[in-house]
Amino acid sequence: MTKKRLKVISIILIIVAFLLVFAGYRQQTAALVPTRLHSTPTLFLHGWGSSINAEKQMTSAAQRAGVTNSVTQALVDRQGRVHLKGHIPPHARNPIIEVGFKDNRNPNYHQDGRWLKQVILKLQQQYQIKNINLVGHSMGNMAISYYLLDNADNQRLPKLRKQVAIAGHFAGIIGAGDRPHRLHLAATGRPNHMDNNYRTLMGLRQRYPNKQVKVLNIFGDKNDGTNSDGDVTNASAQSLRYLVQARALSYQERKIVGSDGQHSRLHESRRVDRILINFLWK
Repeated sequence: MTKKRLKVISIILIIVAFLLVFAGYRQQTAALVPTRLHSTPTLFLHGWGSSINAEKQMTSAAQRAGVTNSVTQALVDRQGRVHLKGHIPPHARNPIIEVGFKDNRNPNYHQDGRWLKQVILKLQQQYQIKNINLVGHSMGNMAISYYLLDNADNQRLPKLRKQVAIAGHFAGIIGAGDRPHRLHLAATGRPNHMDNNYRTLMGLRQRYPNKQVKVLNIFGDKNDGTNSDGDVTNASAQSLRYLVQARALSYQERKIVGSDGQHSRLHESRRVDRILINFLWK
C-alpha cells in the first residue's frame, strides 16, 4: 500500500470520526433543548411504601382508552434529585408522568411536597409546561397538599387545573390518629377532631388556588361496617372538602363500595379507571 493511499484512508477515517462525534453532540444537545408541550401533563403519585408500580394500572388504562399516547417517569432519589425517564414529544396527547419517590416511607410531608416541587420544576425546565393535573393515592395526597400549601404564592409555577385524591388520609389513618367511627364531619365538612397534620392543612382554606382547580375525591368503603377502606375512614378522606371546597372551581366525591373499595385495590380498580378518565380527559 502506497503512502498516498494510506494518507487518503487516514483522512477518510478522520472525517468519519468527526462526523460521528458531531452527530453524537447534536443528539445530546437536542435532548437538552426545552420542548414546549401543547397539552396539559398529568402527574401520578403513589402512596406510603409504594412505587410507580402502583400507578401502572391507572396509566395503562388511560393508554388503552386512547386518551394519552405518552407515559414517562420522574424518579426522585433520596437526596431529592429528579431523574426523568423517557421523552415527551411536543404534540403528545395528554402526557402522563409516573412519579416515584425512592424514600417512599418519609413521614415529613413538607419534604414530600418539596420533592414534588422539584419534579414540577424539572418538567417546567424541560418542557416549558404552564398547567398540570395531579393525581395522588394515599400518602401521595399529602405530598400534593403540602406542595400546594407551601407554594400557594409562587406564581412562576405551573397552574394546577385538576386534582384527584384517591384514598386520602387527610384527617388521620386507622391505627395512627384515627379509628372507625371516631371521626365525624359537620354539615360544613369540618371534622370533630383534628390531628397536627390536619391543623397544618387548614391553611389551605386561605391558600388553595382560588376558583382555578377542579377537584375529584375518590374514597373506598369495604362495606364491612367500619365505614372505611380498611386503612382510611370515609370521614378522614371526605375531610378534604372542608379544606378546599370554598376555593375550588368545583368539588365532587365518588365512593367505591365493596371489594374494590379496599385501600390498595382503589388504584387497581377498573371502576376507578373509568372515573379518572372521564374526569381528567373527557
